Amino acid sequence: MTITATPAPGKTLLSPTDHLLLMIDFQSQMAFATRSIDIALLRTNAALVAGAAKIFGVSTILTTVAEKSFSGPMFAEVTTPFPGQPLFDRTTMNTWEDAPVIAEINRIGKKRIVLSGLWTGVCIVGPAASAIDQGFEVYFISDACGDVSAEAHERACQRMIQLGCVPMTAVQYLLELQRDWARGDTYDATTGLAKQLAGGYGLGITYAKTMFGASEGGH
Repeated sequence: MTITATPAPGKTLLSPTDHLLLMIDFQSQMAFATRSIDIALLRTNAALVAGAAKIFGVSTILTTVAEKSFSGPMFAEVTTPFPGQPLFDRTTMNTWEDAPVIAEINRIGKKRIVLSGLWTGVCIVGPAASAIDQGFEVYFISDACGDVSAEAHERACQRMIQLGCVPMTAVQYLLELQRDWARGDTYDATTGLAKQLAGGYGLGITYAKTMFGASEGGH
């Protein structure tokens, strides 16, 4: 049987309009006990995810747990790209058991859910398992999640993968949304965010543009 290739993206690749991003419990009290990732790096990766969602107009829900009574405010890196957007504050550890959040998910109406937040083994596994049971496709951004130990984070990631969740990273999320450097409307914003937050990759962009005037895709 002959297979013919076509210049088209795979069906499992994310696009800006085919998913909902849930950013969960990026809060001080949750961060204090996070040990699976350096907190500065976690904040950077969370900012990268939020910034990517802003650039591409991804439908995004920001949710907290016991914000005023216990866990504290959400990271400014996460809320700043979405000025004026309300936070859904919950009592439930599992976001998927919170009726107002579910009402918003249903209002937005996306079949794919992308998750990031704290802690991986509780606040990310819960909605991942629940969403999959209800027929949603679930992705999680592993380096924009964290847990009380490397063991806890890794077991949670493995559990979600076994359930059918798709793991990815913050930089991968940004670049998967851009996917073609010829897309000029988002080119400058994407490379600008990468230069600011994407570590060595961002430094490489800065170097190439500064030293040689180079650019991806001939821009």
